[in-house]
Amino acid sequence: MPERRGRLNLATTVRILGIDPGSRYTGWGVIDVLGQRQTAVAWGCVRLGDAAFDQRVRKIYESLHDLVGEYRPAEAALEDVFVNRNAMSALKLGQARGAAMAAIACMDVPISAYPPARVKQSIVGNGRADKTQVGHMVRALLGVQKPIQADAADALAIAVCHAHWRSSPAARLLAQSS
Repeated sequence: MPERRGRLNLATTVRILGIDPGSRYTGWGVIDVLGQRQTAVAWGCVRLGDAAFDQRVRKIYESLHDLVGEYRPAEAALEDVFVNRNAMSALKLGQARGAAMAAIACMDVPISAYPPARVKQSIVGNGRADKTQVGHMVRALLGVQKPIQADAADALAIAVCHAHWRSSPAARLLAQSS
């Protein structure tokens, strides 16, 4: 469960940065939330290419550090690492995620994490939804008319999932006990 600090105020606009970490593409999306209303602000992908892995991790860190400086989110959310059969892929994804977390944490932005199935359930209503379904629903929920690259759509989905969670009764109770 994400850590909460202080009282939760749903009457002010909150900017949330969503991150879909990856070792080739790291998607990002920024939304503004006012009560139950969410608005897309910006989105994109950090394209990491075929550089040495340490340079890709560095680019994730630097790019996200710059994004936090530019958009000034109050909160951030990332997707938890999905562990599949390939341990090396999971390890690289964890390192990419760590670079993203470090960049955000260095800017004093609180971070929450959500499992992929919870993000999909929150957006589509099905924890096993595919990327096309997630992208379609993100566009519908945020009122975006133009296509969104899949990794950026996933990042926006993570931000929307966090917005849903942070306004839930459970989050309010947790904030009151802080």
